[in-house]
Amino acid sequence: MAGHSQFKNIMHRKGAQDARRAKQFAKVIREITVAVRSGLPDPTSNPRLRAAIIAAREVNMPKDTVERAIRKASGAAGGDDYVEMRYEGYGPAGVAVIVEALTDNRNRTASDVRAAFSKHGGSLGETNSVSFMFTRVGLIAYPLDRASEEDMLDAAIEAGADNVETTAERHEITCEPDAFFAVRDALDSRFGEPDSARLDWRPGTVVTLDEDKARSVLKLLDVLDENDDVQNVYANFDLPDDVAEKLSA
Repeated sequence: MAGHSQFKNIMHRKGAQDARRAKQFAKVIREITVAVRSGLPDPTSNPRLRAAIIAAREVNMPKDTVERAIRKASGAAGGDDYVEMRYEGYGPAGVAVIVEALTDNRNRTASDVRAAFSKHGGSLGETNSVSFMFTRVGLIAYPLDRASEEDMLDAAIEAGADNVETTAERHEITCEPDAFFAVRDALDSRFGEPDSARLDWRPGTVVTLDEDKARSVLKLLDVLDENDDVQNVYANFDLPDDVAEKLSA
């Protein structure tokens, strides 16, 4: 649907499918590591770990790979320690960009992100320089066949969600970040595990791009997303249908 892509993490990658999958797996494993070390290795008592496991299933990570990552993260041997970082700036055409990272070297990651912005027509700003243009929400998604629009709406309201949007592809439930885990667990108990469950940045306003500007913006987002330390990239742009078709051709 036109105008919907700006609500999703940018996953526009090039190259071999195996390379993409390896990079996706590495990023999910990093999130599993942080989740385990910030709580417990048991997903039933660690909400962040449950969310990481859902993310692993989204990218079709094998169950044994997930379990191995949990065991490694919970081991006494230590290993890499990651800190969460957020970078904000403007890309080409004034598009606002938020970059979320998990890094074991802040200086390296900051330098890499700054270089990506500078090289591709953008500029890195200070923290909160663009996040005020977005709203932080919890986002839970279910396939259409899991429930009717009315049943999903009723259950979401009862669980404490703020809104349900039913598209041609799925039900999308949004809620306040503080209510995210409670809403997700309530819906899980009624409809089963969601297809996706994560915290998301949603833009309040969007920049509509023509083909040339879209290519420039997507190039920056590609470079950012290819960085091993970068977990998620959000941007407040919209692609008209004809531009999206040309870029996907």
